[in-house]
Amino acid sequence: MFSLKGKTALVTGSGSGIGAAIAEVFAKAGAHVLVADLDAAGAARTLAIIRSSGSDAETVSLDITDEAACAALAAKTHAARGALDVLVNNAGIGHVGTLLTTTGADFDRLYAVNVRGAFNVTKAFLPAMISAGRGSVINLSSTAGLEGLKDRLAYAVTKHAITGFTRCLALDHATSGVRVNCLCPGRVETPFVKARLAEYPDPEAAYREMSSTQANGRMAKPHEIAAAALYLASDESSFVTGSALSIDGGWTAGMF
Repeated sequence: MFSLKGKTALVTGSGSGIGAAIAEVFAKAGAHVLVADLDAAGAARTLAIIRSSGSDAETVSLDITDEAACAALAAKTHAARGALDVLVNNAGIGHVGTLLTTTGADFDRLYAVNVRGAFNVTKAFLPAMISAGRGSVINLSSTAGLEGLKDRLAYAVTKHAITGFTRCLALDHATSGVRVNCLCPGRVETPFVKARLAEYPDPEAAYREMSSTQANGRMAKPHEIAAAALYLASDESSFVTGSALSIDGGWTAGMF
């Protein structure tokens, strides 16, 4: 197992789903994890799971769309623990719609969370990582950040932005000791996806249809995404930067 012993990691949106799985896996690997989420109850659940296994973590409340709040958390964290070793920009929201069915308010809301949020958090924490000469930034993109998706215009635009954000950061800071990569999952069985499935007249048929997008015929489990995040967070991935890693059951294998 890859080790994060002695490292400090911040995972945004870690109150549920992929973020929670990443926080749990990082803590199990030895990191002190800052479980960051606006959902206090969700963050508390993740913390309880981590502590029940004897691992180390704490919860922090963070609105990633608030630049001042991100800067304040960074200052508090640096005073208490020094520079982060790992930053995971996982928090994000989705939206269904074409250009014609997406309002300007819808688009602005997705951009504020998915893109500006990652910008705000990274802007706050990256300088100390650079000064320390080490660190791994992991952004959550998507298969929608590599190709177009029908009826997901705003979401796909923001995830393409995250893929570009990742690559530019990696190039700008390639000699600093800080590595920047992104994960591009296909469909994942998160609480959000399960809730959406429950809204269909035939949830089982909807599950099969969504699963068919992946070449291997199933959705991913959150821990499968977390395992890839652990690799990118660890020192074993020291030569990996600027990468957009597809974890999609073969979804994008035929793209190029």
